[in-house]
Amino acid sequence: MTQPEKPSQVKPERITGIKHVFAATSYSIGGIKRLWGETAFRHEVLLYLMVMGVFAAIGANLGEFIAASILALLLIAVEALNTAIETVVDHISPQWNEFARDAKDLGSLAVMCLLIANGLFLAYVLFQHLTLT
Repeated sequence: MTQPEKPSQVKPERITGIKHVFAATSYSIGGIKRLWGETAFRHEVLLYLMVMGVFAAIGANLGEFIAASILALLLIAVEALNTAIETVVDHISPQWNEFARDAKDLGSLAVMCLLIANGLFLAYVLFQHLTLT
């Protein structure tokens, strides 16, 4: 009779209470560090900073800055989920599979939709400030 395979790592104990808040913050920082390794994420951060510069130059109002920041945060969240999907798919299926391609394509589509939403908002604000002044 063979012994069941032992896990390579022991699952950590569940953290509760106020310690959970600090642990969750630590996990999020780890996520940002991991995401920083993605070229697309670094490009998205650069684009956000450029948009903020353009908004400052054209005199965008506080609501426009906030809306652009919310859209950028949504983009970052979807980029993180897309990266998570890619990481899991690559682990589960190191070889090419149709399901793997589909999962990655769908994650990419989600990112593209938010890139378009960000671009449309930028175009709207530019139009409002450059044609109505």
